[in-house]
Amino acid sequence: MNDRTRVFVAVGVTVLLFLGVQIGALALIEPFHESERQAVENPEDPTNSFIYFGIILVATALMLAAFKYDLQWLIRGLIVSISVMLAWFVFTEFVPPVVTAGPANVPAVLAALAVGVALLAYPEWYVIDAAGVLMGAGAAALFGISFGLLPAILLLAVLAIYDAISVYGTEHMLDLAEGVMDLKIPVILIVPMSLSYSYLSDGGTDDAVDGSGDVTGEAAPETGTPNGGTELETDDGGRETGDSDEREFDRDALFIGLGDAVIPTILVVSAAYFVDAGTLEVPGIALNVPALGALVGTLVGLVVLMYMVIKGRAHAGLPLLNGGAIGGYLIGALASGLSILTALGL
Repeated sequence: MNDRTRVFVAVGVTVLLFLGVQIGALALIEPFHESERQAVENPEDPTNSFIYFGIILVATALMLAAFKYDLQWLIRGLIVSISVMLAWFVFTEFVPPVVTAGPANVPAVLAALAVGVALLAYPEWYVIDAAGVLMGAGAAALFGISFGLLPAILLLAVLAIYDAISVYGTEHMLDLAEGVMDLKIPVILIVPMSLSYSYLSDGGTDDAVDGSGDVTGEAAPETGTPNGGTELETDDGGRETGDSDEREFDRDALFIGLGDAVIPTILVVSAAYFVDAGTLEVPGIALNVPALGALVGTLVGLVVLMYMVIKGRAHAGLPLLNGGAIGGYLIGALASGLSILTALGL
C-alpha cells in the first residue's frame, strides 16, 4: 500500500470513528431519556452554554497547573474514572441485568470496570479508540438531551471561537496537548498509518511540531490533543518544518481529539431530540432530517480539516467541525419546513 493510499484509508477510518460516536449517541437518546439522565433542569436555558464554557476554562486551567506541578497521575486517574462512569451509563442501557445487586446492573458495572482496567493496564491505540468511542457517544448523548437548540448552537459557536483563539492566539492549548498525549488516556482517537504502529512504544510528543487541544477541539499536523485535535506524527518523531510533498505522507499515526467528535455531535443529538419535524424511520436510533444535516455537515467539516492537516498546517478543528454541524443542521431544518427562527430555538 503506497503512502497516499494509506492516508486515504486513515482519513476513512477517522470518518468511521466519528460516525461511531454520532450513531452511538443517537442510539442512546431514547434510553437516556427513559433513564432521566438529562444533566440540567431546564435544557432551553441559554445560560447553560456559558456555564459549561466556564467549566471548560476552569478545567483547562487546572490541567495546565497539574502538568506544571507534576500531578499528571491526578489527571490520568480522573479521566479513567470518567471513562468508567460513562461506560457504566452506556452499558446499563444495553447489557441485560441478568444479575443485580440492589439497583445496580452487575454485568454493566463489571464491563465498565473492565474498561478502566484495560486503560490502566494496556492503553494500546485500539483500547484507547474503543474507550473513546464509548465515552464520546455517552457524553454527546448526555449533553445533547440536556441542551436545547439555542443553547446547543450557542455552545458550539462559543467553543469554535475559543478554539480558534486558543490555537491561533494564546496557543496555551499546545502545552496542554503535549502533556495529555503522554498520559495514554482516552481523550484522543488514534488512527495508525500502518498495522505495525504501537501507541505504547511511541516515544511521545516531545519533538512534535504544533500541537493543539483543549477540552473542545483543534487540529494540527503532528501531536495529539486532550479533547480535540487532529494531528499527524512523523515516523522518526522529528519536527515537520514545511508543506513539502516529500514529507507529506511520512507519518506514523493520525491523532484526533475526542472533543472534535463529541462537541458537534451534541447538536446532532439535540436536533434529533428536540426537533419534531422531518422524522426518519431508522431502526435503533432517533433521527430526523435536521439531525442528519448536522451529522453530514460535521463529516464534511472533518474531511476539509483532514485535508488541511495532511498538508502540514496547524488548524483549529472546531471552527470547521462546529460550523459544518450548524450549517448542516440549519439546511436540514429549513428542508423540514421549519422557519429560521424556530430552527434557532427562538
